[in-house]
Amino acid sequence: MRTQGSAPDISRWRRYRDRYRWFDHLARAVDRYIEHSGYQYVASITYFSLLSVVPMLMVGFSTAGFVLAGQPGLLAELRSGVTGAVPGPLGAQVGELLDNLIGQRAHVGVLGLLIGLYSGWNWMNALRDALTAMWDQHRGDQPLLRTVVKDLVALVSLVLALLVSFLLTVAGGAVGDDVLRLAHLDGTGWASPVLVIASSALALVADWLVFLWVLARLPREPVSTRSAMRGAVAAALGFELLKLAGNVYVRIISDSPTGVAFGSVIGLLVFISLVSRLLVFITAWTATARPTRRTPPPPPGPVVIQVSARARPPAIVLTGLGAAAGALAAVVLGRLRGKAGKQR
Repeated sequence: MRTQGSAPDISRWRRYRDRYRWFDHLARAVDRYIEHSGYQYVASITYFSLLSVVPMLMVGFSTAGFVLAGQPGLLAELRSGVTGAVPGPLGAQVGELLDNLIGQRAHVGVLGLLIGLYSGWNWMNALRDALTAMWDQHRGDQPLLRTVVKDLVALVSLVLALLVSFLLTVAGGAVGDDVLRLAHLDGTGWASPVLVIASSALALVADWLVFLWVLARLPREPVSTRSAMRGAVAAALGFELLKLAGNVYVRIISDSPTGVAFGSVIGLLVFISLVSRLLVFITAWTATARPTRRTPPPPPGPVVIQVSARARPPAIVLTGLGAAAGALAAVVLGRLRGKAGKQR
């Protein structure tokens, strides 16, 4: 008869970890993720990611303002389209807002760029600290200016890597369509699935290169590329699955205006949080690929007892001296009393 309690559960858990290496690896990754405050890092990365969306929109509006200011015909067509789509006086107000945006395009762009640099640096700082913690590295005390410069350089490098990845993905699809058209295979039934598979493979390779660079070079102390290869593969696969789930979610919420208005914001928040959690956990999983053997502390040295004793007289001598002093005092007092009696 087995007693229910925590002991059988612990023994079963230990037995599973000893039997299955992948399960033990997963358990070590979860322990590393929890012990090194993975939840807090994910929350910080998500917050600064959302904070970076606003300055990105400001820079985008500023760029659109410069483009529209240089093309009066396109601006007039856009204004007429907006005025016709929004009825009544509200259309005039939207057109006036568009004119103000174009007039203040330089100020909006500069302000968005400054806010973007601040939020982008905090985002990169949180990301690098998270990766450093998951790799169980020590974050050294460096000057603030040097840290900011390194984080901004890493941010620009990551943005360029992501742009290259997306360009490779888009170029793979566009070039594939052109190749099928030139080869007169665009009407065949097997060419489109082959193109989809090839585009997905190209996207996976591009994502793998980006995540390999992130896992190996973004921690405060860079790690070897060989150690981050498996983690980069897992991160690329997870990222592609999240993108597929995001496409399905967009199709679901696009059926209703309320879903488009509020579902897009919620979906963006959930997507950023899941990507951040995926990246941080994959880093912990990569860093715990091999079980760490903790060496026990060395045993303490032999205890040396030093006795320092003062030269004190024995207790019996003290007792004898006390008794002699008492007897002498009694004799002296007796003689004094005798003399006093004779004088009377």
